[in-house]
Amino acid sequence: MDDSTLDRIAEFICGNGENHPEYRSSSKITSFFERSGLPQFIHDGSTRQWWVHEKLKECNREQLAAVLKRLSSPKEYKGDRDKIKSALVMLNEILYVEGFRIKLEGLEPKFEKFDINFSDENVKTSSLSPMPAPNFMALGLESEVGKILVDRWEEAQRCVDSKAHLSAIIIMGSMLEGLLLGVLQRNPGKANQCTTAPKDSKSGKVKSFAHWKLAEMIDVAHNVGWLGMDVRQFSHALRGFRNLIHPYEQMASKMYPDADTCDISWLVVQAAVNDLARALKND
Repeated sequence: MDDSTLDRIAEFICGNGENHPEYRSSSKITSFFERSGLPQFIHDGSTRQWWVHEKLKECNREQLAAVLKRLSSPKEYKGDRDKIKSALVMLNEILYVEGFRIKLEGLEPKFEKFDINFSDENVKTSSLSPMPAPNFMALGLESEVGKILVDRWEEAQRCVDSKAHLSAIIIMGSMLEGLLLGVLQRNPGKANQCTTAPKDSKSGKVKSFAHWKLAEMIDVAHNVGWLGMDVRQFSHALRGFRNLIHPYEQMASKMYPDADTCDISWLVVQAAVNDLARALKND
């Protein structure tokens, strides 16, 4: 690995600069190397970045791979999704010139080679899609539903990896509907009292949750304060793509999801979980 790349990795490990996801003091640098399987690297009090750079140059291929995997592991950031995403983006920007990147399969970092192309201004140096599944259980969902949502998250990732973008989008839309329905069922009082809760045209009573449309779930979740306006709007966009499950809908709309659509849709589901978790925690 080029010396300039190692220097940038050393800077990343130290966390010098406000843009890095984690600042590591002398003792934390020692602890980081221990978590990476290198307990022999004990910081001696010298300039941190220079010292880390020198230690990285001592690493063989397997040891350096272990360091990079730990830097991109969700466990290193205690599951903080913002830090995980930031770490992946920044680390892959550093590794781009070496011709490989890191992606997450569940919680496990994996290396992936690719052809470098500096002539393409739009080349992607990282992917937003390989993220660990959100903590669906933080929403108070039934354990079985939470497990199904995690399974679907992983299945959607397999679809993305296989370039089955339409299938991935449909699964993502189903996850959004599943988590919203689960939250409604756990919080029926607030949901049913919302002025926009859908009512039966004959009886005038609020419909049972099983008969709510996804659009209605999104709007009620926003109106009771569970979803922010931005997440509401993006959720409706994902709902529109989810409806492409009907061939005639796709023919009429002429919408054809691609990798970029999947990247955005991943973030919509993540953002919905984040909003719901924050709101329900304060209720």
